[in-house]
Amino acid sequence: MRPEYRSNPGVLHQLGIAARIAVRALRRRLGNGPPAGTDFGAFRRALEPWIDALPRDALSNVAFIDMPATRPPWLDSGVDLAAGESFTMFAQGRVYLSRALDVWTPPWFQVWYRVGEHGTIFRSTRDLKSFTADAAGRLWLANYFPGEWSDTHGGLATPESEYARVSGGTSILLIKWARGVDAAAILRSSVATGQAPAGLASQLERLAEPVVAPPERWEYLWFLGPAEIYRPSLARDGRRSIDCRTHGDTGILLRDARLPLHPGTTLRWSWRVDELPTDLPEDTLPSHEYLSIAVEFDDGQDITYFWSSSLPVGTGFGCPLPNWKDRETHVVVRSGTGGLGRWFDEERDVHADYAKYVGGPAREVVRVWLIANSLLTRGRGRCEYAGIELACGEAKIEVL
Repeated sequence: MRPEYRSNPGVLHQLGIAARIAVRALRRRLGNGPPAGTDFGAFRRALEPWIDALPRDALSNVAFIDMPATRPPWLDSGVDLAAGESFTMFAQGRVYLSRALDVWTPPWFQVWYRVGEHGTIFRSTRDLKSFTADAAGRLWLANYFPGEWSDTHGGLATPESEYARVSGGTSILLIKWARGVDAAAILRSSVATGQAPAGLASQLERLAEPVVAPPERWEYLWFLGPAEIYRPSLARDGRRSIDCRTHGDTGILLRDARLPLHPGTTLRWSWRVDELPTDLPEDTLPSHEYLSIAVEFDDGQDITYFWSSSLPVGTGFGCPLPNWKDRETHVVVRSGTGGLGRWFDEERDVHADYAKYVGGPAREVVRVWLIANSLLTRGRGRCEYAGIELACGEAKIEVL
């Protein structure tokens, strides 16, 4: 049983936040027109002329696939791949948790792939992705949100019935290239000649931008997927740092760091937060956008320390996301806009916080996480971390 101290927002608080988000969504609709729908036919009609203009001998197969948001994993694409064959996928659409609140997930987050029924799952960090198959097999596609993976082959950790809670969908174009074709050159050429439709052209132009790899010894949480949020940097005082920039995306970066959970076990870090991704209290599902550093324990629980826009320092609450509510606890360590843009040194007694906010059988810290979430209402957040370390008595781990 969790400690009494750990609080969660009441119904009136949640309704108040939802009302504020709904008003903002209405203003956007009045300014920009109605929310985007899921017109599968329009996607195909827009892209077919572009496909017809591509060199015939460069294409091995082309397929259009419509994937309603309510369809649970997995969907057979009908396309087979041989090892070494190159593939390009372009996706467009929205999967709505709430149309009234304009809360939705984009294709790059929503659509996952695997080659073969037992292949390793993967997704892109962008709506356009090219890859080369390292094994032969049928290409399969899946909706992710609001589900969660139980293994790296795409087993579901959530009931299929969860997919009835969402609406919308995604249209996907699959292009299998003939062997030996320089697909990137063909795609770039179609932009240069003005053949690519506007929505696709903007994605094709990003092909020259390298995908940002995570800092050395850090990796993205596999079942949430990769991101382009974090990059290695140097603080002004010369210390190694990690720069975080988020806008309409999400990512959890983690590094193994094992230390006994004893009285006095401490997490220390320095950070400079320049911009918070929301100005709303972060303790409801549609407003749950934040920047934080977390520790994971050997019982599967984690405590994530974040800078809140408005919640009081010391507030602790369970994650409002359904798939995370029973394993993640949020604790406010700073609040408000005062101090944004300045460096602060932080120190938390992890053992005391675990007893106060979580409770349970944990005996060890196993990982340190960096978390950024701006996916739901597409806010912007910026911060930088340095000097991260775990300590327990004489034992110390330099995490960053």
